[in-house]
Amino acid sequence: MTMNLKENEPFQVRTYSKEELAMLYNPTFCLTNAINTLSSWIRLNKSLQAELAAIGYNRYRHCFTPKEVGVLVKYLGEP
Repeated sequence: MTMNLKENEPFQVRTYSKEELAMLYNPTFCLTNAINTLSSWIRLNKSLQAELAAIGYNRYRHCFTPKEVGVLVKYLGEP
């Protein structure tokens, strides 16, 4: 299980802002690059994109729901 360095706790599937989750996946990137990288991973993985669409993902929303986070972890692993 990956540790969340910010809180020093194990990663939890919960609601995350896009900024927060992007930085967990890309902790050495600046915020803009981290968000762009996460968005790119979603865009380039058609299976991930389709599964997110099936549960109602809205790319304009500012957060990921717990279901969406679960799907991201399924395809990308824990941050």
